[in-house]
Amino acid sequence: MTFPPVEIVFAGASAPGGAGGNAVITQLVFFAAIFAVFYFLLIRPQQTQRRERERLLAAIKRGDRVVTTGGLHGTVTGLDDTTVTLRVADQVKVTIDRSAVGRVVEARGEKDA
Repeated sequence: MTFPPVEIVFAGASAPGGAGGNAVITQLVFFAAIFAVFYFLLIRPQQTQRRERERLLAAIKRGDRVVTTGGLHGTVTGLDDTTVTLRVADQVKVTIDRSAVGRVVEARGEKDA
């Protein structure tokens, strides 16, 4: 098997700096496409999730049944800017950080028909 001379192989390559502007535009379009994918798949859903969580924490009121991130179930008896007081059993109250509330659950017997 014989190989072509080196001059013929390099003759098919573009001249250095000759068509460089087209390559730069292609790279910019490629990086913009990657950024768009990251934005729509990672950044935007995370922002939406954060806004929804902030809405949940701001909407907590007395009497809501909540579950903490640690799995503790209780009823909200007191609220502060940064803390929530939960009644977890008769005569047992726990004060937790507001950010530790994981979700608000339906109170027993209040299921929608």
